[in-house]
Order: sequence, then structure tokens, then C-alpha cells
Amino acid sequence: MKLIKSRLWRRLLATVGVLLVVAGGLGVGNSSDLWAAEDGQPQLLAHRGIAQTFPLDGVEADTCTATRIHPPEHLLVENTIDSMRAAFDAGADMLEFDVQLTADNQLAVFHDSTLECRTDGTGRVRDHTLAELRKLDLGYGYTADGGATHPLRGKGVGLLPAAEEVIAAFPDRELLVDLKNDDRADGERLADLLATLPAQRRATIGVYGGDVAVRAVAERLPQLRVASRQTMKDCLLRYLAVGWSGHVPDACRNTELHLPQRYGRLLWGWPDLFVERMRGAGTRVILVAGDGPWSAGFDGEEALDQVPEHWSGWLWSNRVDAIAPHLRP
Repeated sequence: MKLIKSRLWRRLLATVGVLLVVAGGLGVGNSSDLWAAEDGQPQLLAHRGIAQTFPLDGVEADTCTATRIHPPEHLLVENTIDSMRAAFDAGADMLEFDVQLTADNQLAVFHDSTLECRTDGTGRVRDHTLAELRKLDLGYGYTADGGATHPLRGKGVGLLPAAEEVIAAFPDRELLVDLKNDDRADGERLADLLATLPAQRRATIGVYGGDVAVRAVAERLPQLRVASRQTMKDCLLRYLAVGWSGHVPDACRNTELHLPQRYGRLLWGWPDLFVERMRGAGTRVILVAGDGPWSAGFDGEEALDQVPEHWSGWLWSNRVDAIAPHLRP
């Protein structure tokens, strides 16, 4: 009996030893401390150009954010060529902008599905022609004091661009297009536009949005880098299963990953090794501040304290002008 117990005990110790060795190997093989590049440099994504910011507490899907902005530090209106150009001048490496279909089948660059919050217009964007939308004042509704003053009123008249105008205005820059409506028609119309561009130019453009609209783009242009809730879910679940080995699943190749900072730590090799693996697979990793539901950005020096050391992926920001000086003195 003593001999049997001794053998069982030795087997148990051997098993534990093997498990510890395997666990140690996985830890070493996925340790960013060992694999990180000390000269990591973040790349900056300008969300809607340089935009007015607002507190996110209490924001719901139907909240009019233009009526709760912080006191303006600039007079730029989001999603305009002026705000986009200012973002690139301030150090942005990529620009994100919103598009949606108009009544005359054009792709207007505008965030909200309706006009009342931000502009002096009424109704849905999709019920107006592009020419009608261009007559609106895009800064009409912005206020930081409950409506006592409107500092951007009159600053956005005639500034609404079409998607092709943004692409033409920044011919050699990285762009990320947000399909605001999850409709197949929107995705097909954007795919039609992008299909007219040379392959080299399309390689600098990404698309994200709802599953239906993004799927329409991906079916037409399978080499385009796209992202939706479904594509990111497919990638991350597969990576969680096999990423310990260093393998990058096909679902994670040539795509976009928009990751809230608090969830990244769950991923094998986070942060630096994970970013390097995805970069090697042609995928951009974009870090979003906070929990992620409302596109919170890294918009000030204090927010940068939450960025992993040596981070060399992308940072999502509404105020590239405010953070670039701290990252690139």
C-alpha cells in the first residue's frame, strides 16, 4: 500500500511539474515584457477630424451630444474638411469619418441620422438631397451652457462634404469610413465608390459599421480591411482559443480591431506582442478609451496614462491636437 501511495504521489508531482513547465512556457511565449519593442510609438486616429468633446456620463443612443459639449477650445465642426485637415496638421496618422446615403443616392459625411440636434435642418438625412444638406449650418445646435450661447452657430454653413470629396482631399492619407446606417444599400453604395479607386489607394482605406452594411462592402471588395461586431467577434474568439501558440487565425487577418483598453489584457501577448502579431497579419489594432460603447477617445494628457507603455498600435482620439504634443514632443 505504501508503495502504491508513493507511486501515485510521484505521478502527481510529475504531472504538476509538467503543467508548471507548460504554463511557464505559455507565459514566456506570450510575454510582452520579453517581446516588447522599447521604442514603441503610437499612431493617432482622428475621430471625425478634430471634434468638440462632451462628457459621456448619462449618454444614451438618442442623446443630443451637441447640447452638452465642453466649453469650446476651438471652433472646428466635426466631419468637415477643415476639421480633418486640422487633425492631419496636428499629427494624425489616420482620419475617421461618417457616411450615410442621401435621397439622391450620395454619400453624405454626417454623424446623426436626423438633423435637429446639430443643424438648423429637420428630418432624416436620407430624406434630403446632398444639395439640400449643403445649405445647412452644421454648427447651429452646439452649446456648452444649456442654450444660452451657441459658439459654433454660423461656423458650419455649407461645409457638409460628400465621401468622394474627403477621399480626394487627402489622396495619400490613411482613412477609416464609418457606415452609420446598417443598411445593405449604404454598404453597396460605398463599395461602388471604392471600386473606382486604384487598388493601391484602397489599401489605405478601411471600413467599419454594422454587420449588414459591412458585409455588403466585404463581398464586393474582399481585400478591403473591414470591421464590424461580427468580424471582431469571429477574430477574437478564435484568437483566444489558439493565440497561446502564436498562431493568428484567418479571421484576424487583414482586418480592423477596435479594442476598449480594459478588455485587451485578456488577449494572448497583450499588449505589444499581440499588436505585433496582428500587424504581421495585416491587421490594425485601434485602442479605444474606457469601455468602448460611445467611442471614447484619448483626448488629453491625463488619458494617456491609461495607454500601455511602449504602445505601438493606434490610439482613437477626438482631440489629436491635444495629445500629439505629449506623444511627439
